[in-house]
Amino acid sequence: MKFFIYLCILKNYIYKFLEKKFDFSSFWKKVRFKYKLSFLNENTLEEVFSFRLSLLSGVLTLAGFIVFLVVLTSAVIINTPIRNYLPGYLDSEIRQQMMENALKTDSLEQVIDNQLQYLNNINAILRGDSPVADIPDPDTTVVRIESLKKSEKLTEFVRNFEEEEKYNLNVLNSSSALPENLIFYRPVRGFISSHFNFQEKHYGIDIASTPKESVLATMKGVVVFSGFDANGGYVIQIQHSSGFVSVYKHNAILLKKQGDEVNAGEAIAIVGNTGNLSSGTHLHFELWYKGKPLDPEEFIVF
Repeated sequence: MKFFIYLCILKNYIYKFLEKKFDFSSFWKKVRFKYKLSFLNENTLEEVFSFRLSLLSGVLTLAGFIVFLVVLTSAVIINTPIRNYLPGYLDSEIRQQMMENALKTDSLEQVIDNQLQYLNNINAILRGDSPVADIPDPDTTVVRIESLKKSEKLTEFVRNFEEEEKYNLNVLNSSSALPENLIFYRPVRGFISSHFNFQEKHYGIDIASTPKESVLATMKGVVVFSGFDANGGYVIQIQHSSGFVSVYKHNAILLKKQGDEVNAGEAIAIVGNTGNLSSGTHLHFELWYKGKPLDPEEFIVF
């Protein structure tokens, strides 16, 4: 019984102690108490300007100003190019666009070099000198001037160029003998959506595939062209042994550049949908032998 009485007395002392130490009503009054700040004229001691401000309103005003600065700074960074300087902000689309722009620039430089080389060859032919070098672009048209007397070097150059021309619109003669024991890799996984048709000038096959699928070199060889074409999009062409040339069009990204050596089955590009003549994700694959188109389905199982 005494213990219970002592316990009640102790509890009362604790309550009184807490009320004295933590007087919330007086604290709230102090926080809300307003102070007057006055600006006086030094000569006349006349009050020029004054305002009242409590501790609570001052803290709230300062917090609101800080929030406003944070929101304003975030809006400026997000809606201006400054965001590109933030580490890790560039997304995959911007990175892909930068890569495509770099590839287009490289392709344009290659086209300009080929055109200058072509003009130098024409000037050499007109002067009667031997051409500087063969033009690597298969779409370049060769101008022949029949009224001028051809030298022996010029005649030999024209004959060699015509034999190596990649886009001669003649079908393969039945008497032409193909090399034996040739192994061709399937360039991409998918199904054939359009077959080879020489009458309609469709000198290859269209293979529908999934995006980001790797394009493989059908045989070992050297890349003779790697760039952008308005109709074919990103195009890569490989010169193989025994007079074979393979062409891969409408790619999204080219992984090899001109002059690179590739092995059979090595990834050379990524399937895409580039160029004016493309209407979906696919690969247009062509196979040429000594300047004459072949039907790839006769040599490769798709």
